[in-house]
Amino acid sequence: MAEATPATINFGKHVKYFVANLTMLPTAYTETETNRMTLAFFCLASLELLGALETAVSERNRSDWIEWIYAQQIKPAPDGSDLNRAKCGFRGASWSGRPFDSHATTSDYIPYDSGHITNTYTALISLLILGDDLSRVDRDAIVESIRCMQQPDGSLGPTEESLERDARFFFSACAVSYILNDWRGLDLDQCIHYARQLQTYEGTFGQQPHMEAHGGSTFCGVAALTLMGKQEQGIINKDKLIRWCLSRQTTGFAGRPNKDADACYCFWIGAALTMLDAFQLTNQDNLREFLAQCQTDFGGFGKAPGARPDLMHSYMGVAALSLMGEPGIGRLDVAVNAPATAMARLKEQCVFWS
Repeated sequence: MAEATPATINFGKHVKYFVANLTMLPTAYTETETNRMTLAFFCLASLELLGALETAVSERNRSDWIEWIYAQQIKPAPDGSDLNRAKCGFRGASWSGRPFDSHATTSDYIPYDSGHITNTYTALISLLILGDDLSRVDRDAIVESIRCMQQPDGSLGPTEESLERDARFFFSACAVSYILNDWRGLDLDQCIHYARQLQTYEGTFGQQPHMEAHGGSTFCGVAALTLMGKQEQGIINKDKLIRWCLSRQTTGFAGRPNKDADACYCFWIGAALTMLDAFQLTNQDNLREFLAQCQTDFGGFGKAPGARPDLMHSYMGVAALSLMGEPGIGRLDVAVNAPATAMARLKEQCVFWS
């Protein structure tokens, strides 16, 4: 019997999909406006991985994106006070009460304006993807904000006032610290304690202590420990963790037991296994076939075959294919979840790494 022909990955359609969303978001994204920074990251990172950023997005437009990102940076209060010392970083979108001026100092300081740790993370990576050297990033202010956000149990929220404290923001703070090459804002002993508290009886990570194991939280926990260089100290039972991750694969990966396969978990769990040196144990033919079936006729990936595309699942589909070494897709710096080209630019050009 002849072998089945591998499914085609529709590179051209995916490029058009991400360019279209980078230009004008559909109405359905209105409710996610506060996270426009992260939506832009999904587009920019995908185009970089697909090798199309410089050809599909003009130099002027790339420059405009850099200026827009810097316009979202929250800096210290102009009088040198501590009024917003925990609010610095990058907000997720433009705010109607603040002028668009990426070169502004702090003359337009507004007390209740605040950065967000995950949007700070995606802002920094997006700047690197676009070729910026981060020279206008206020590293000290961001580090101080992270210090203020960390709680006594080691957890972090997205902002100082938020009651949300879970694995997503823990990872984001570690990723920002890694990108800035500055860990002064985090108590690493408390971080390790928190990472151990997140682990369940199954050996993997929940969103918060005492919550069920979850594929996205597992990536966040493993990646945070990897970036800190603390895998051995932080992971309680590596074998059980690997076994749980491998057990989530049917065709693609499901995020929890008794759930259907989902394109985003093909990356979240696949990346966790990559960091644990166990991705080679997966059935990559089945994984690729599942992702190919999640493609849509007009580009992008849905969460499952037949689903409509969205930016998060579309980026994760491209990123998961990158894990498998798909020809035509660039490599990832897996623990940071960023194109390897952007991270190489960071370490070669950014003053923080000199």
